[in-house]
Amino acid sequence: METTDVKEMEKALPYFLKHKTVWASYDSEADVLYLHFKKPNHADNSEMTEDEIIIRYEKKEIIGLTILNASQRIN
Repeated sequence: METTDVKEMEKALPYFLKHKTVWASYDSEADVLYLHFKKPNHADNSEMTEDEIIIRYEKKEIIGLTILNASQRIN
């Protein structure tokens, strides 16, 4: 995992601690890892980081991450 990926995960750490339960699913065909901090959730906004992580928001609160090319991030 590269330093930039770790820094992105560190940004998400408060949400892991706040929500205590995180749901994860991996789509191996699309190579996408989904992390959900809230269920059910209905994202009303999102942004993509420079390293292809989509941050999903609901009412300005981060409710999940979508990590593209997930398998390529591990060595």
